[in-house]
Amino acid sequence: MTWLADLVETSLLSPWVYLAVFVFTALDSVLPLLPSETLVIGATVYAVTTGTPLLWLVTVAAALGAVVGDHLGYGLGRLVLRRRMAADPDRLPRVRRALDERGGQLIVTARFVPGGRTAVTTGCGALGFPLSRFTPATVLAAVLWTAQGVLIGLLGAATFAHDPLMGVLVGVGVALLITAVGELVRLVRRRRRAAPAGAPAPHEPHPAPSM
Repeated sequence: MTWLADLVETSLLSPWVYLAVFVFTALDSVLPLLPSETLVIGATVYAVTTGTPLLWLVTVAAALGAVVGDHLGYGLGRLVLRRRMAADPDRLPRVRRALDERGGQLIVTARFVPGGRTAVTTGCGALGFPLSRFTPATVLAAVLWTAQGVLIGLLGAATFAHDPLMGVLVGVGVALLITAVGELVRLVRRRRRAAPAGAPAPHEPHPAPSM
């Protein structure tokens, strides 16, 4: 594990870490497999435990990267997906109505759903969702998402103040747990919405026949 610790430490203590946080966070909106949140958590742990990098610069780089990335997704949707969406006219009114009614909420929520931010930001671009509404929502989403990553990193740093690598691992574990719980809640809610109206809830006893 020494080589892994050396690799992590070398990467997070590099002066290029701020650029890496910005680029990874920006590209994560269109390439959701990039470990942007892990990088934010790791940089926060090392910022607190070693003094390097500077936490405020990590925070700014992450938030700016998230905003830029969401706009990259918007532009990608406008350039690439617009015609594809137009080829499915039956679906368009439903999607437009959802964006008109709660577009801001969807943008903020999708920031915390794996792959969700890509689907929502590109969808907003493809459907021409107004930038006057899109940008404020992405800024709010970026601030909340960055705050979550930093807070998780602070937790990891506080738990293993003398072992930054373990602090990073704890932080990543907490982030994965939060994501898993969020996905579980989302799936449960989706199943409840999909249940036919009037169907008895699970474990709900059926009424006894009247005499």
